[in-house]
This record gives sequence, C-alpha cells and structure tokens, in this order.
Amino acid sequence: MAFSSGNDSGGPMAEINVTPLVDVMLVLLIIFMITAPLMTHKIQVKLPEANLDEKTKEAKIPPITVAIQENGSLYWNDEPITRDLLESRLSIEAQKTPQPQVNVRGDQTTKYRVVSEVVKTAQAQGMRKVGFVAKKEH
Repeated sequence: MAFSSGNDSGGPMAEINVTPLVDVMLVLLIIFMITAPLMTHKIQVKLPEANLDEKTKEAKIPPITVAIQENGSLYWNDEPITRDLLESRLSIEAQKTPQPQVNVRGDQTTKYRVVSEVVKTAQAQGMRKVGFVAKKEH
C-alpha cells in the first residue's frame, strides 16, 4: 500500500508520523511518575510467616456432634446430655487450642427454636465453628 505525501509527484511518503508515538510516551511517563512514589514503602513492617504444620494438626481434631431429637432431647456424640451439662462441656471445649468444630444435627421435625437455642448456647460459650449437618437431596 502506498501513501501519497500530498505533493504532486505521486510517490510514496517516506516520513513516519511521530506525533502518536510522542503522545503515548508522554502518557506512560506521567503514569510512571505518579505510581513510582507509591511503590516505595517508607514504613518497614516485618510480616509474620505462616506455619502450615498447624493447619494439618487442626484437621485431625474430631468434631463434636450435638444431635437434637424432635422432643428436644440432646445427645453429645451419641450420648444423652442435659442442657446444663451441654453448656459446661461447650465452655471446656471452647478453651482448647485449636478449638474443635461443633456439628449440630437436628431431626427433620425438630422445631427451629430448639436448634437455635443450641447454636446460641454454643456461641455464648465461645465456640467459633458451629455448623449444621444435613442429608443431600436425592
């Protein structure tokens, strides 16, 4: 493809248009001038290193299962338990490091109020990981 230079000779234009190149270079220069001071950190902070061994130990702790039947009776890992004893055991488990997870299994016909009371009790005692157990739909 040949371009004409605007004169009557009809020959190809041999000059490069430098204006767009200068525009792009000036924009890049301004961007680098603005971002360069942001890349330097004046305050030095020594960041902690992650210990990945603790994560594998935490996975080995068996979860606590609290089952609730329709009539409101509670079971701690399949052993019958009263509400007062549940509170005391949860407060003991909350002080352990790492803390075990509490899985709440409610019967299908159990009132949500009863399940909610158990969850609130666990949270009030300091348990951070409280979850629900359910069956997958067919």
